[in-house]
Amino acid sequence: MIIKVDKIMKTGYNYIVRKVRNLLLENGGFYMELAKVTSKGQITIPIEIRKKLGIKNGDKILFVEESGRIYMINSSMDALLEAQKAFAGEAERLGLKDDDDVMAMIKELREESVVK
Repeated sequence: MIIKVDKIMKTGYNYIVRKVRNLLLENGGFYMELAKVTSKGQITIPIEIRKKLGIKNGDKILFVEESGRIYMINSSMDALLEAQKAFAGEAERLGLKDDDDVMAMIKELREESVVK
């Protein structure tokens, strides 16, 4: 689909951005949204992007630059992923095979920590 510049001027930039976004989604392409930067450098993150990132009121966003691209990441989710990486293999190392093993270990640790 080719969109001529004069048509953009007649229909409005936001309409064209929505049209291109919808075409990309329909054809299995990437997702995009448009946000306007205020004089203070602030933007409103579009609702669909907030949903995809699991961003809620008060959350912090991590901006990461890699190979000339900027990624926006929910910092809570990033911290969780880092913790998961740090604990990778620990269940096997401790001999934990299922939820029952984990619950037994927790019960044992709680009993040990009780002041007698």
